[in-house]
Amino acid sequence: MSSKEYLYRKLRPELLKPESPPPGNEEKPRSIEPRFTLERDVVLSANAKQQLDEAIGKIHNHQTIYVDWGFGEVDPCGSGTLLNFHGAPGTGKTLSAEAFAGTLGKRIITASIADLESKFMGDTAKNIALLFEATRQEDAVLFLDEADTLLGKRLSSVTQGIDNEVNAMRSTLLIELEKHTGIVIFATNFARNYDTAFVSRISQHIHFELPGHDERHAIWSRMLVPGIPLGEDRTQLLDALATLSDGLSGREIRTCMRLALPKPLMSNGGGVLVRAHIEDAILQLKATQKSLQGSHPDDQSAQLGAARKLLGISKGDVTNGAH
Repeated sequence: MSSKEYLYRKLRPELLKPESPPPGNEEKPRSIEPRFTLERDVVLSANAKQQLDEAIGKIHNHQTIYVDWGFGEVDPCGSGTLLNFHGAPGTGKTLSAEAFAGTLGKRIITASIADLESKFMGDTAKNIALLFEATRQEDAVLFLDEADTLLGKRLSSVTQGIDNEVNAMRSTLLIELEKHTGIVIFATNFARNYDTAFVSRISQHIHFELPGHDERHAIWSRMLVPGIPLGEDRTQLLDALATLSDGLSGREIRTCMRLALPKPLMSNGGGVLVRAHIEDAILQLKATQKSLQGSHPDDQSAQLGAARKLLGISKGDVTNGAH
């Protein structure tokens, strides 16, 4: 008996990992029924709304455009719709992806690099193929979050197994996108890191901006649901909050509401929500942001280095992939 066999016999069975995943045990990606629609639940800039309306128009009128008008003769791969949602965190990319599916009456499958990567060599690419197959079977919208980790520049200097894995993953994704006839939505905060091969295949690149005054007014209006008791005129309160929240994203406005709503229920809160409660919440949020942004540069560099190592991407690869 070899020393390796002896050691393995002494280990508890639950500590032993198979050298390859058991065949036929791949978990099928699960779709969900969207909770939102664009018309009812999303506040967007005029430009983003127009582009999403045009994308929906293309999907609804595919028969007319590609068959009746004959555009399919020169665009045989145009059956699929690839959208890229890019912009700052909290500007509504994930919400809009789910609402887009809801408006179309389709289910949605959501995935990110964490759902696709595998410790087994070669399985990440296989997971991507399985993901697209599940999407086709369910006729669902596929939403790929943190897409810059998937659509980054392929590595030209392959020196390790992880480099081969990254290139195989991205090559598989290109092949699947080329033949996919459904709807795929990417979302990222770092679209500049996309490989040009992916950029050229995406139908529409939709920028999600921080909300302007009118959009903030609409977001606050949605957040102040009818059941919340207000201590002042709703119209005047909304006007003030739209101004006070300049520079905040929709997600941050929601966070402010989460911070503000317990305040009127405290012992000295008065039982009704007033402007001072929300102003205090906005100040809390901004103070927290300032504190976090003041972290030491060395800490940030260490975190970035760890993330690159996890993804198998060097600093040079990120720089070369910028657009």
